[in-house]
Formats: sequence, structure tokens, C-alpha cells
Amino acid sequence: MTAYSLLVASHAGIGLLALTTFWTAAALRKGSPLHRRVGQVYLLAMAGIVLTAMPLAVARLYEGRPVTAAFLGYLVVLTASGTWTAWRAVRDKHDVARYTGPVYVLLGALSLASGAAVLALGLKVGSPLLMGFSAVGLFAGQDMLRKRRHRERLAARPRWWFIEHYTAMLGNGVATHIAFLGIGLPRLLPAIDGPALQYASWFGPLVLALLAKLWLDRRYAPARPMMAVAATA
Repeated sequence: MTAYSLLVASHAGIGLLALTTFWTAAALRKGSPLHRRVGQVYLLAMAGIVLTAMPLAVARLYEGRPVTAAFLGYLVVLTASGTWTAWRAVRDKHDVARYTGPVYVLLGALSLASGAAVLALGLKVGSPLLMGFSAVGLFAGQDMLRKRRHRERLAARPRWWFIEHYTAMLGNGVATHIAFLGIGLPRLLPAIDGPALQYASWFGPLVLALLAKLWLDRRYAPARPMMAVAATA
């Protein structure tokens, strides 16, 4: 087994672990000891995905596939951002200034810049998939930088850290399922590969995550009173 094939196998194995622990954590009671332990394993798996995906992106570039390499790099940035914020939101739940520190700002800037780069690349090569998915980085990046500028507003929100945590975990879930459906599944079942699967695998998890986010926000993040909104405007 070559070093490259070992890297690919490691990346796939870690991805399978991430997929399994994501749904296990989602099914467990939030805040329970088992939920926290499984969630920790999931975040460690996501960190492993980031570390193994970076050299894979470089390998795609050397293979003469710059578009694929750029998109993999983009996913690395989004996954790193989601993994960091999901972890630090819980660790720094009593200190919003620490949560929105230099690493948070760097990841927000990278998300925004990489989203803009993927949008430009999509326009250049005429790829609706790239153009559409660039919105994730553009929105996430500007949202993180906005929260850093107005972190006192973030701190004033009840359970802000929990909202940040599950929002990041949903983003991580999107990355996990895109990798499985868009990359892993076609290799396991080549007969089902095609444009329909590609679009479903990229945008399906994103739409489901947005719906889950709306549901969770209605449950855990009730709208602030109008006077409070006006006071912070």
C-alpha cells in the first residue's frame, strides 16, 4: 500500500467514524454525559478529516485538477471553522470575548475569502454547483465577523453558546454528508453516479440542515422582544 492510498483509506475510515458519531450524538439526550462523549469523538474525527483532507487537496492540484483541489480546500476551511466553533462554544460559554478571539476572526475571514474565491471560480468555469455553494462561506464568514464586532449582543442572547454549538454542528453535518454522498457513495456504487446525485448530495444536506436550524431556533432561540431588538439596532 502506497502512502497516498493509506492516506485515502485513513480519510475514508475517519469519515465513516464521523458519520456514525454524528447521528449517535444527534439521537442522544442533549447535555447528557454520553452525548458529550460521543460529540467529543465526532469533533476529533472532524479534526482528523481536516488534517487528512489538506494533503488530498494538494494531490488533486498536482494531478492537474485545480477546480477539485480548490473545492476540497474550500471544504477544509468550512470544516475547520465548524469544528473549532462547535468545540469552543461549549468551552468558552462563560466568556464570549475568548470565544470570538483571534482564531475565530481568522476562520471567519478565511471562510469569507474562500467563499468569494469559489464564487469567482464557479463563474469562470461556468459551474452552478460552485457558484451556489460559495454562499455558505460568504454567509458564514460575514456572520462570524459581524458577531465579533458586536459580541456584546451575542453575549446578551440567552444560551448563545448552545445556539452557536448546534449551528456549527449542523454545518459539520453538512460537510460529513456531502463527503459521503458526493465522494464516497459514487465510489461504492458507480452505477448511481451522475449529475442528479451530485446536485442532491451537495444541496440536499444543506437544505435539510437549514430546516433543522429553523426548527432548533424555534425551540431554543426564541425571538428577542422588539424593544430589545430596537435597543441593539
